[in-house]
Amino acid sequence: MIRKAKIQDVPEIHKLINEYAEKGLLLPRSLSDLYENIRDFYILEIDKKIIGTCALHIIWEDLGEVRSVIVKKEYEGRGYGRKLVFTCLNEAKFLGLKRVLALTYIPEYFKKLGFVEVDKRTLPFKVWSDCVRCPKFPDCGEFALIYYL
Repeated sequence: MIRKAKIQDVPEIHKLINEYAEKGLLLPRSLSDLYENIRDFYILEIDKKIIGTCALHIIWEDLGEVRSVIVKKEYEGRGYGRKLVFTCLNEAKFLGLKRVLALTYIPEYFKKLGFVEVDKRTLPFKVWSDCVRCPKFPDCGEFALIYYL
């Protein structure tokens, strides 16, 4: 079941995100950041256990970002990540966004979902405001992809 995240989900989301961040698959997130942005998150729950997460963060009037797409390793390959991403894309469409960004180390995954690679230098400055706070800035190695709604 995919549902909006709740405050009580934050510790488990934090654990999941940072477990994958330690492997270099995505960027770490602090508890503070997760609490502040809990409304962005969806979780995938099976047997009352959180096994995946994904977030839609609004950047500007026409642009959102899919963030923190994770499905626990033992549940990979079942289409759960795709369902999480499309849940966020459906919300973006409902909100009236025209584009959704993904910054990722795994561009092939998002390309399979219909995202197209773009030059990071073409992104709005608002995106860069998050980047400059990142410990890996300016050479993070992430690829920028856009999904056009």
